[in-house]
Amino acid sequence: MRKIGILVISVFFFVSCKQKMPVHPTFYFWRTDYQNKKAETNYLNQFKSKSLYVRIMDVDFNPDLQQAVPVSPIKFSDPLPKNIDIIPVVFLVNNLFNQLDSQHVALLANRVANFVDAKVKQAGKQHFTELQIDCDWTKTTKNQYFNFLKILQTNPLLKNKTVSVTLRLHQVKNLISSGIPPVKKAILMCYNMGNLRKYGQQNSILNQHEMDIYLKDYLESYPLKLDVALPIFEWAVVFRKQQYAGISKRVNKDLLLNKKLFKQQGSSILYDLLIDYPEAGLKQGDVIRWEEISPTDLLATSSFLSRYLKPEERNLVFYHLDTDLLKHFTNEDFQKVIANF
Repeated sequence: MRKIGILVISVFFFVSCKQKMPVHPTFYFWRTDYQNKKAETNYLNQFKSKSLYVRIMDVDFNPDLQQAVPVSPIKFSDPLPKNIDIIPVVFLVNNLFNQLDSQHVALLANRVANFVDAKVKQAGKQHFTELQIDCDWTKTTKNQYFNFLKILQTNPLLKNKTVSVTLRLHQVKNLISSGIPPVKKAILMCYNMGNLRKYGQQNSILNQHEMDIYLKDYLESYPLKLDVALPIFEWAVVFRKQQYAGISKRVNKDLLLNKKLFKQQGSSILYDLLIDYPEAGLKQGDVIRWEEISPTDLLATSSFLSRYLKPEERNLVFYHLDTDLLKHFTNEDFQKVIANF
């Protein structure tokens, strides 16, 4: 009996140590025109979201101007809801840092801070507490990118604000070569983890095998506080003569089920185009790989992450806020995923 009592106490102690921490679910907004659509705002209210991650712009190098320039900055046709804080996000093309010297990196940091501050005010917000920088840095761009982050955090417009970064799977595993960004917080991007350009049946959005390889033995010891981003998007990957030809925004699942246009390869996610389809720039013989995320995929990913993430309060961000994507998931689907953290 004494052994049983000790066992019960031990189990209770273990469960207590694994006590779940608060999770704050929300979304990315990744379109170029913000409109306060009731259906989308209802999801934020349903999640009791306190903030929304809003892409402000991409930044790329313009060879004609020989400088970094904003690409497709967002327009705010409507202000954000009063009860939702904005977390601005700036996407930096990685190769940008191979084109800039230290002086231009400092100039870029100053311009980003000013541009973001102005856009936040256009969104109807006077303040923000966090700026997220999205960049898939590599060994060749690491030093300049990290220098950019250091300079950015010294800007007066970002005083008392958090600068966070996005983190890919390979940067978790290859900690020594990738380095640790000079910030206090990152968000783990749990999507786009397979080989998009390789012909075949793999789902490049989400891949459990890739997570095992890159995260299982490395995630718990990663030294930064981690939020998590999960995918709910879908896309049509085009192959021509088994060579990657891009992603078609004009092809959806309903179109693929049109048997006059496409023939599915068995029960796979590959579809052969039977005739030319100029509306989408496609030719007879092109193959579409339809990649999507199911509620089961999300649940399995959240279960995996909950085993290896350090227990801490975090944001859980779904990519991205769009009613056409959200209709594939019920509130119960989302709540099961959230509960796993």
